[in-house]
Amino acid sequence: VQLQASGGGHVHFGGSLRLSCTASGFTFDASAVGWFRQAPGKEREALSCIDSSDRTTYYEDSVLGRFAISRDNAKDTAYLQMDNLTPEDTALYYCATSLRNYCSNDMIYWGKGTLVTVSS
Repeated sequence: VQLQASGGGHVHFGGSLRLSCTASGFTFDASAVGWFRQAPGKEREALSCIDSSDRTTYYEDSVLGRFAISRDNAKDTAYLQMDNLTPEDTALYYCATSLRNYCSNDMIYWGKGTLVTVSS
């Protein structure tokens, strides 16, 4: 099982980025995928999850209305569209899966993160 997050970079306040999570080694379309982030000096936090039926859940109030999770099963890829970015969004972003078809707290497989830096 492998997950690889990409698409991070440096943007200015108010900018946008789309992160991608490319998966392999498991049945992607039958698995929920979640996005997480960890800012310097802070604990990792769950942002959003999309299940195998495309139902989405957002865990972090600060990203509601700004971030959107989606998936393309034909490409074995999940996305996190991030708009109106602020410096508080600066973090290492990860994707993960528990291999279950529903979103849960116990993610088992984690990809390497992609760094997002937002300057004011």
